[in-house]
Amino acid sequence: MIERTRAFGRAQVVATAVLFSTGGAAIKATALGGLEVAALRSAFAAAALALFLAFSARRPRHSLSAGADRLDRSALGVAVSYAATMTLFVIATKLTTAANAIFLQASAPLFVAPLAYVALGERVERGDLALMAALTVGVTLFFAGVRSPTATAPAPVLGNLTAVACALVWAVTVVGLRRLEAQGRDASRVTLLPGNLLVAVLAAAFAAWREPIRAADWLIVAYLGVVQIAVAYVLFTRGVRRIPALEASLLLLLEPVLSAVWAWLVHGEAVSALAGLGGTIVIVSTASRSWLRQRASDAGMGRRQEQNTVP
Repeated sequence: MIERTRAFGRAQVVATAVLFSTGGAAIKATALGGLEVAALRSAFAAAALALFLAFSARRPRHSLSAGADRLDRSALGVAVSYAATMTLFVIATKLTTAANAIFLQASAPLFVAPLAYVALGERVERGDLALMAALTVGVTLFFAGVRSPTATAPAPVLGNLTAVACALVWAVTVVGLRRLEAQGRDASRVTLLPGNLLVAVLAAAFAAWREPIRAADWLIVAYLGVVQIAVAYVLFTRGVRRIPALEASLLLLLEPVLSAVWAWLVHGEAVSALAGLGGTIVIVSTASRSWLRQRASDAGMGRRQEQNTVP
């Protein structure tokens, strides 16, 4: 029974990674600009998430602190950084290759360790420093492997820089979510919906809206908001409850790999050799650090249990 539950959880997290990975190819398939896509995608996502949050069973109150659902200054700050992540990812995907955008965003752990040290007081370990060094090499290779502008990647250098900025604000979001969860807050509830609403309003205000939106573009942004964000979020929240956090994080590393595959199949977007090497370094180093951290945590827990059983 337990194994069946875990298998179902794995399937849900893998489905999440697959849905997340379609974002790059879908964003490039629409004729709309980056801000237009960001605004409409988040508008659809906000509507779908609002329905899900309204009809889903709430977490038991005893597991949450008082005011867990309150949108205070801390929660709003995380929602803003999440909104910036959503917007910058779309813009980066429009400017550079889908592979570069997602792999560079995946380098967020480069910034997480120092931010967590400042905001949460978490110690930076040797393994974290090694991961940061490896990710720096990987990010550098993406810029060294930049190709000439193409139809689907008209400004690759600017797009890569935007993707790095996206990784930075995503790291801020991750650390902020950790802090909210440590306070007993329902982090996802107080950040995902407000964050998407912020993108929908602010991106729409600054977007150009030059031409009437085609029916095909409406379908694409509806898919991005409802399926690629909202449905994927529901699958992830259900799946991550059934499997260990390490396994979930490793399965989600399928996203950047599949994103590059979809972009190649749909748009013929090839990955340069140096960018491919950089992406490999990002994925392998992140997976290795996650595994080693979990192994150290399990060993520490085992030692504590042995000490507690000593007469």
